[in-house]
Amino acid sequence: MDWNRTKSIFIFVFLILNIFLYWLYLNRYNEAQSVEILGEKTIEARLKDDNITYGPLPNSNESASYITGKVHNFKNIVNDDNQRVSFTDEKHAHIRVNFINPVKLRNISDDASFTDFVHLNVKDGDFYALWKVDREERVAIFFQKKNNRMFYYNDSALLKVQWNLDNEVTMYEQTMIDNIEEMEQQETVIPPLQIFQTLYNKGLLKSESRIKHVKLGYSTFSNLTQTQVLIPTWEVQVELPDGEIEEYFVDAIDGKIIEIQGDKQKAEEEDWGVE
Repeated sequence: MDWNRTKSIFIFVFLILNIFLYWLYLNRYNEAQSVEILGEKTIEARLKDDNITYGPLPNSNESASYITGKVHNFKNIVNDDNQRVSFTDEKHAHIRVNFINPVKLRNISDDASFTDFVHLNVKDGDFYALWKVDREERVAIFFQKKNNRMFYYNDSALLKVQWNLDNEVTMYEQTMIDNIEEMEQQETVIPPLQIFQTLYNKGLLKSESRIKHVKLGYSTFSNLTQTQVLIPTWEVQVELPDGEIEEYFVDAIDGKIIEIQGDKQKAEEEDWGVE
């Protein structure tokens, strides 16, 4: 017997067998993966199953960058004939303006009336966008904005307007960030549906609710005394079956849920001494 030839045949046979077994393993693995992928529902399907609805979504290819800015100093602001300015802090970063003759609002039932007032009567009023109107407390809250993107609950970028029982504005308080610069590197933000996936996985999107508002803005990443760094942030408003509105904020770059409840409470619960 030619043992060398026999040995070569055995080696060849074992090689073919090993190739076959490896092919069989890959085939079964790929089949298992296909079954797993086919069995996993998309976020759209999961939302539909839970009767969670939403309207048209923002552009999925939107890009944004981190921005920096400095807390504005109002020290050189000048009183006009109908406004008296006072400072609430030593750094002159927070002003309170009282009207000698209160200014009539056009129509408090129309949110645009508050925006019109701010554009006409507040320094750099067009830098702000209306966030919330509390008609019971007679206070309207504005957030500063950049490229139509709001700075969410930033204590250094707020405007609050107060009116009296005669629907006349009696005062406003203001803070502002200036010297705003975008960092050079633009990032493609996480698409809204992926943000929904994050909120859904955390159990924050409840059955029968409606995602009524999805918008890109900024939240505070770092607050270093007078300098701030802001990060692109998705704002998601969800209306529950009972009509209550819940707000969520998600980092638009890395997808982490941002907890800003402390800033929110501070912004909304400050005592205005409404008469």
